[in-house]
Amino acid sequence: MNTQDKKRWWQYGHVWLIISGPLVVVIASFTTLYLAISRPDPVIDDYYRKGMEINKTLDAQSKSLEPAVQARNNAAAPVAAP
Repeated sequence: MNTQDKKRWWQYGHVWLIISGPLVVVIASFTTLYLAISRPDPVIDDYYRKGMEINKTLDAQSKSLEPAVQARNNAAAPVAAP
């Protein structure tokens, strides 16, 4: 008795199980590519200038605290009497 199965290849469930893994990855990669192209990241404008302004502000704050820092240093290590 020769009982061969006459199904086509696409009629077997395990074939679709094998094909579905790579197919999902390909669809996800195209979706990611679409999102990356259609919604680009915003570029921060003139970040260097803003950083320099922050540094100037910090320098100004440290200069206003300079007398307090000097007094603290003198209190911690007083000058010896001559």
